[in-house]
Amino acid sequence: MHSHLPTSFTAADATQYGVSRRELQRMLAIGEVERVGRGLYRRTDSAPLDHDLVEIAMRADKATLCLVSALARHELTDLIPAAHDVALPRGAWRPRTSAFVRWHTFDRPTFELGRSEVSVDDTHALGLYNAPRTIVDAFRLRREVGPEVANEALRRWLRQGGEPSELMRVTNSFPAAKPAILHALQVLL
Repeated sequence: MHSHLPTSFTAADATQYGVSRRELQRMLAIGEVERVGRGLYRRTDSAPLDHDLVEIAMRADKATLCLVSALARHELTDLIPAAHDVALPRGAWRPRTSAFVRWHTFDRPTFELGRSEVSVDDTHALGLYNAPRTIVDAFRLRREVGPEVANEALRRWLRQGGEPSELMRVTNSFPAAKPAILHALQVLL
């Protein structure tokens, strides 16, 4: 077993670690590695992973979980999305993935607002918007996610101790969402 290989890797990564294409094929045949996407591999002796998220992180540098996928991560919805909602900066290339992804493009000036990274394996990370940013996006894009999803996320976030002032700070960067959020806050508070 080539324990020096990272948990997830491409064929090109394998050659950098001294594993030839022929050796990689042998490792696949005997089950030391498995194919998890087009040109993506994973060592089978490693901990279980979400292969879709690893593939997305490896293929798109700035990929960021957003909307329903981020709401689910923050436990602000019971919905289980059929596809991962992933944001990229406007103009960025959308890679082809074997994972089901619903790509979204967000403006570059606000793309980093509320964005952090979460580790998806030992070498790759994926962006994730924080709860306030995700709630604002859900209201902003409520035609895509549904107004009931946005309202439920806000309700849960407030029950978890979320501060309306924090939400309003985020709306300063997204003024079109402000009236709907103010109305929802008036109803809920």
